[in-house]
Amino acid sequence: MGFDLDTLRDAVTAHGPVARVVIAKTEGSSPREVGAAMLVWKDGQSGTIGGGTLEFQATSEARTALPGAPDRLSAHALGPDLGQCCGGRVHLLREVYDAARLTTLTGEVIARSPAGGPQPLAVTRLLAQARNQGTLPMPHLLHGWMIEPLHRPAHPLWIWGAGHVGRALAQTLAPLPQFDITWIDTAPDRFPPNIPVGVTSLPAAHPERLVPHAPQDAHHLILTYSHTLDLALCHALLGHGFASAGLIGSATKWARFRSRLAALGHAPGAITQITCPIGAPELGKHPQAIALGVATGLLRDMAANPAQRKEKSA
Repeated sequence: MGFDLDTLRDAVTAHGPVARVVIAKTEGSSPREVGAAMLVWKDGQSGTIGGGTLEFQATSEARTALPGAPDRLSAHALGPDLGQCCGGRVHLLREVYDAARLTTLTGEVIARSPAGGPQPLAVTRLLAQARNQGTLPMPHLLHGWMIEPLHRPAHPLWIWGAGHVGRALAQTLAPLPQFDITWIDTAPDRFPPNIPVGVTSLPAAHPERLVPHAPQDAHHLILTYSHTLDLALCHALLGHGFASAGLIGSATKWARFRSRLAALGHAPGAITQITCPIGAPELGKHPQAIALGVATGLLRDMAANPAQRKEKSA
């Protein structure tokens, strides 16, 4: 997690001045972690700092602060002040951004003080370390300065197919900051009119020819309208490499695919790297149920394998 400059820039372009509210510090139990943020504009918002009374109050105050109130760092005792059950204390930083202010945000680490004043030596050293060593810090307050690395999605995810399941997957996975999603199908009219924010749609008459352009550490979900295309994608991915690959289908489909992939020269050990079926079959075959199962599986795998989680801004 980090400072999502692209999303903020898009919001300012679409809505004018935007208030950004970020959790700067927590003490005890809190609904979200440090670095969780939401954007608020005059008639809408996106993101969340945890919901409930805290978010309701922060949203109201942020909207009142538009178009250009000074930055504000505030502390909230969740129990006594807001009647929430978390029992902890949350410090919120509220800032209002417009097009001019966006131009001041530079570098891989965004460091600023709501009170202004000279930059402390500790902050200067931290920024130098990030710049010279490429080690990005966790979001945190340092001597009154809010430190946030720029958000960089760490996990490329390629969704092959824009049918019902592909659409459910794109909608479910797009809000998760871990993923940089590329969505492929054979023609522009295969996609819905509104592509989720953060998803790159990529129409291609021959999708399998795009496989060499995918990062070798990408995750892949194969669910096109054509078994022939599904097989071609599996064949291409096995020759290219991937972090994980999942194929929608039944046990019968997968048995046939294993046989055909073996005939194409792939070893049994390589073929078993592809997961089929995807999701959690016990949840059912509804597209949203499949999407929930897939999302849960991806997040569990990443949590169980910290070495594979390359989120410098987490």
